[in-house]
Amino acid sequence: MAHKLVIVESPAKARKIGGYLGQGYVVEASIGHIRDLPQSAADTPATIKDKPWGRLGVDVDNGFEPYYVVPRDKKSHISKLKSLLKDADELYLATDEDREGEAIAWHLLDELKPKKGIPVKRMVFHEITEPAILAAAANPRELDMDLVEAQEARRILDRLYGYEVSPVLWRKIQSRTSAGRVQSVATRLVVDRERERMAFRQATYWDIGGTFDAGSAQQQRMFPAKLHTIDGARVARGSDFDSVGVLKVPAGSTSVVHLDRSRAEALVAALANTTYDVRSVEAKPYRRSPYAPFRTTTLQQEASRKLGMSASVTMSVAQRLYENGFITYMRTDSTTLSDSAITAARSQVRELYGAEYLPDAPRTYAAKVKNAQEAHEAIRPAGDTFRTPAQTGLTGEQFRLYELIWMRTVASQMKDAVGQSVTIRLGGAAASGEDVVFSASGRVITFHGFLKAYVEGTDAADQTSDDAETRLPALSEGDAVTAASLSAEGHETRPPARYTEATLIRELEEREIGRPSTYASIIKTILDRGYVFKKGTALVPAWIAFSVVRLLEDHFGRLVDYNFTAGLEDVLDEIAGGRKDMRAELAEFYFGSDRIAGLKPLVEGLGDIDARELATFPIGGPESGVNLRVGRYGPYIEGPGDDGAPAGKRANVPDDLPPDELTLEKAKELFANPAGEEVHLGKHPESGLEVVAKAGRYGPYVTEVLPEDAPKSMKARTGSLFKSMTLDTITLADAVKLLSLPRVVGVGEDGEEITAQNGRYGPYLKKGTDSRSLTSEEQLLTITLDEALAIYAQPKARGRAAASAPLKELGNDPVSGNPVVIKDGRFGAYVTDGEYNATLRRDDSLESMTIERAAELLAEKRAKGPAKKTAKKTTKKTTAKKTTAKKATAKKATAKKATAKKATAKKA
Repeated sequence: MAHKLVIVESPAKARKIGGYLGQGYVVEASIGHIRDLPQSAADTPATIKDKPWGRLGVDVDNGFEPYYVVPRDKKSHISKLKSLLKDADELYLATDEDREGEAIAWHLLDELKPKKGIPVKRMVFHEITEPAILAAAANPRELDMDLVEAQEARRILDRLYGYEVSPVLWRKIQSRTSAGRVQSVATRLVVDRERERMAFRQATYWDIGGTFDAGSAQQQRMFPAKLHTIDGARVARGSDFDSVGVLKVPAGSTSVVHLDRSRAEALVAALANTTYDVRSVEAKPYRRSPYAPFRTTTLQQEASRKLGMSASVTMSVAQRLYENGFITYMRTDSTTLSDSAITAARSQVRELYGAEYLPDAPRTYAAKVKNAQEAHEAIRPAGDTFRTPAQTGLTGEQFRLYELIWMRTVASQMKDAVGQSVTIRLGGAAASGEDVVFSASGRVITFHGFLKAYVEGTDAADQTSDDAETRLPALSEGDAVTAASLSAEGHETRPPARYTEATLIRELEEREIGRPSTYASIIKTILDRGYVFKKGTALVPAWIAFSVVRLLEDHFGRLVDYNFTAGLEDVLDEIAGGRKDMRAELAEFYFGSDRIAGLKPLVEGLGDIDARELATFPIGGPESGVNLRVGRYGPYIEGPGDDGAPAGKRANVPDDLPPDELTLEKAKELFANPAGEEVHLGKHPESGLEVVAKAGRYGPYVTEVLPEDAPKSMKARTGSLFKSMTLDTITLADAVKLLSLPRVVGVGEDGEEITAQNGRYGPYLKKGTDSRSLTSEEQLLTITLDEALAIYAQPKARGRAAASAPLKELGNDPVSGNPVVIKDGRFGAYVTDGEYNATLRRDDSLESMTIERAAELLAEKRAKGPAKKTAKKTTKKTTAKKTTAKKATAKKATAKKATAKKATAKKA
């Protein structure tokens, strides 16, 4: 039966949209990207493997033609889509309306190759509600090939950067390191901030704080004030000092006075009997306008500040809200609201807060992001009428994020907050003859306006929130006041704050590096790579990041230059707008021009790179002789021969020690108590070899020390400590038992030897190819042959152990109807309905998992079909030219372009 085939990106979205479109439509998911550049040698088509550029998957010698392949796990799904298309009379490509979504739509079109005569339509929407979906189906557009080309340029640019620079890092720093167009710059930002902290030198300064009494006639009698000037010279504050603790005033200047403790305390004593008069009262009106509705970056920042969500978790939760019809599309750089959204927000302002909070005219917001796509909307509640958080039925993270978006959207259509700011200056003469002025500042909000609904979070604890108030007495110039108390207060300057996810996103956006939709994945990448780790909410660079950044700065300076990286975003925007040619820009980036040096010449002209120098950082200055080195198994320090650190002595550096805390004093502590120092236990009673215990990269272990003249064929026995053992308590007897593993338990009735072994997934028995789990590590040393035979007499469960009890019961799956539970498996937690298993994603947690989210994971797994065991075949890959100008289905999409877009698409 003929139908209209609609292809979206996720199963959850397909179910929702399918319900809205009804009969006559078949809605299927592509399950994300359906093809990409080859990810490995196994994916690379045989026809290009022997090419000089084959490893890139991009023909750099012929117009940077990309070679795309369909991943193995998507081939069956592509076949399913093709079979659905055979019976279809129309094809709707309904992927997300951004560059990536446009590219996925083109890949689907080019891979599915609809037969001649089938209309191909691009269906776009910003929210998944019935009116929006029906309107999108009734008003499709054509493929935007400029957007496709811009995304293709971005993908090729990232491939060239990563595949050419990363191998240099592998050779000179460490395997599994990587470079990326934006991730490397983001890493450099974090490293640069840590360098500032390491170079920082603390300065101490003092001031005087007091509580003043305005007299009994005042309603607000007591108020605080700070010393402002002494004899006309302003008292130094923290901002008056530079990063090395020096006062930032010209030599000989008297405009700023730096108080030390003795002078501050002497001045307090000299002011004991001073009376003060009001020198000035300055009042200014206070007005604060609402914040713009959320775009991707501001949502990520606020979710981090207020909800403690990482950028990746925020986007994951927002994706679920979008797919289930609660919010509009969450990848946007626009602050625009549609007319219907403005009407809905204003309606809720009137209903929930009253007409006095509603401005006469709707508010509109200008884009703050260059090249923002105003056709898109800001992130807001979906629909022409907004559901309050209580009306959604949401729980957990989804409820909290929806509530944040709802409050921000409603507040954006409310009146300004207004009030008054007041600054009072109090003057008096000290007994020492000095003229002092104290300053007090206050703010009163007379009408809270939008602040009644929403107050933006702050990035630092000492920042004042927009709704903070400080009341001062109603004083006039010449009024007399007295000091109820005065005290000298000491302060220390602080190093620049480390980036948090929120502030790093803000910094990247302000520098115009990357795009809103990429920030979450950038931060996730630098965390996953081990370049950065978290200390609380702060992002701290690991020492390996210092080595990587040093190599890139020394040999690829342009590639990690902030302005150059921002300029590449402009180039991609120009390509998206059809104003620049993709191939010309890629050629300049890769091969270079008279204006810039290309990537390829940079890599080929590297010359010798001293890997040891890249990995060496002096601690406490070069003269200290103490160096940190980035080693294969982590950072360590080497010391000189004085101050208790023998020449060449090493000590491991804890992985969680921030670089700015590795001072010379800390290094001496590590030398005195090295975490990696061996604990000598004695000689093995049988082998006579020395037995030591030490902390290794994968946990504590014991090992035998081989003599220097031992033959190469001789291997030292090792054994990991049981969970119940520690380096402080382990004995030689314990070590001997550990070194005896694996232990032969005995021989079974079939003549097979049974051994007890400790493996990656815990203790187990092994008999031939049959393995059975043990319940504790201690059993490895105590289990008898009879006990082992009893275990093997039981039916073998899946894996080595009997099925464990569910971690959580979620309800029934909407497709299979079976109960869905979360279980703990060999590779982590997973959801199952008894038919299909789906591993939880990194951003999923046991606590937040719902039946809806579990159903999505199972639907994705179900769409891939059951795993098939087939013999590995080597097939010759064929080429499918990307000739959209010649295809009836794509003529409309390329009609505006002067020349047809030519690209190749290889099918694996």
